[in-house]
Amino acid sequence: QVQLVESGGGLVQAGGSRRLSCKSSVSLFSLSAMNWYRQAPGKQRELVARVTTGGTTDYADSVKGRFTISRENVKNSVDLQMNSLKPEDTAVYSCNVVVVGKNCWGQGTQVTVSS
Repeated sequence: QVQLVESGGGLVQAGGSRRLSCKSSVSLFSLSAMNWYRQAPGKQRELVARVTTGGTTDYADSVKGRFTISRENVKNSVDLQMNSLKPEDTAVYSCNVVVVGKNCWGQGTQVTVSS
């Protein structure tokens, strides 16, 4: 079973930056697309960014141009660089990968953006 551990969350002022990291217990070479999701209080979980095995990336419209996802295969980690943060980016951010049709999730990390 794949274990995912996120880190890097915290409190940041609007306009600031934060870098999240998701460490996998297995080699990323054996995994498919890696995803970052977020869920704000009272809202549905949404896909923020995705990176495929080939390095193709995709972003939610709300974060395009501000967030960058990167896949570090040697380190078995997937990072999410978040710039120009806004209060509406406040959420629990979770790493996700689908393995043999089963969703694997990390515990999540809280990001709070103050205005």
